[in-house]
Amino acid sequence: QLQLVESGGGLVQPGGSLTLSCVVSGDILDYYTIGWFRQAPGKEREGVSCMRSTGRTKNYADSAKGRFTMSRDIAKNMVYLQMNSLKPEDTGVYYCAVARAIVACVKNGMAHWGKGTLVTVSS
Repeated sequence: QLQLVESGGGLVQPGGSLTLSCVVSGDILDYYTIGWFRQAPGKEREGVSCMRSTGRTKNYADSAKGRFTMSRDIAKNMVYLQMNSLKPEDTGVYYCAVARAIVACVKNGMAHWGKGTLVTVSS
């Protein structure tokens, strides 16, 4: 069974940076869509960034544009989310997810999920 394991979360001050990593137990290229999602306390899980495993068509939530960069390393089956200029509203559990189809960057479109890594942005 496919496994996704996120890492890199932690406590960071506003304005700081973090890089999240996700290792996928299978071949990333078996999945058309890979993405990062965030669930803030008391809120629904929302898409932060999604991309095609081929590297084309990256999408970012408005809140992430200009601050976050998603990438992947096919050889290592790794997915990354570089987060800069972090804000308290970026706090939440961040999940890595994949789907075999070309889907929109929404929770219901993804088929496999990691367990998440907690990011807390606070002074």
